[in-house]
Amino acid sequence: MKPINLYSDTQTLPTEEMLDAIRAAELGDDTYGKDPTVKRFEEMAADLMGKEAAMLVLSGTMGNLVALMCHGRPG
Repeated sequence: MKPINLYSDTQTLPTEEMLDAIRAAELGDDTYGKDPTVKRFEEMAADLMGKEAAMLVLSGTMGNLVALMCHGRPG
């Protein structure tokens, strides 16, 4: 059995297939709503949840903050 290192993704190198996928990926700036991959993912999530729209956030904490901000006012 070949051991694998699951310590961190910073400990591994991408395979040629991974590099090919990176090179072929569509690019766009999500800050301006122009990343086609993120747009497709958000549309898929909205459809899955039966919602009009969805927003990708980077962490559960950020998602919780967005939810609180939608349901309350500052102060």
